[in-house]
Amino acid sequence: MRLSIVVAASENNVIGSSGGIPWRLRDDQLFFKNLTLNHCILMGRKTHESIGRLLPGRTTIILSQREAYSVPGAHVAYDLNAAEEIALALGEEELFVVGGEGIYALALPHAQRLYLTRVHTHIEGDVSLPAPLNLAEANFRCLKSEPHEKDERNEYAYTFETWERHQKD
Repeated sequence: MRLSIVVAASENNVIGSSGGIPWRLRDDQLFFKNLTLNHCILMGRKTHESIGRLLPGRTTIILSQREAYSVPGAHVAYDLNAAEEIALALGEEELFVVGGEGIYALALPHAQRLYLTRVHTHIEGDVSLPAPLNLAEANFRCLKSEPHEKDERNEYAYTFETWERHQKD
């Protein structure tokens, strides 16, 4: 099974501010929905609680270290391996890690793919993507890059990028 990270990050790797996303990119929201619909998503407890609900059309796995933590309609795992086992048991071929910062840090060393929306701005925030600005430093190579201009639906210009980890020889 492929472990994939889905994230939008500014050019300075900010992904959040004051408990929310610091930009409005309608097309990124649609990309996220289309990518993850009818699949398993993995998020941390704090991310789930900040959203306040399960995302429709997806199987949600929540990573939490709290004993007896439960959310009706979701699976709860206590570590990354248990989350992957749940997804495998559900017949998934790809598990999408969708946040937050701690879950990204936990998953990044094991992720085979990264779906990155690079938001073309430097912005202040209190949550950052725990990855190098140059993903090649983490043994990723860019498979696809699709730039988009700012418009009435998207507050900033952005690029949809797909990165895949390659093994060192």
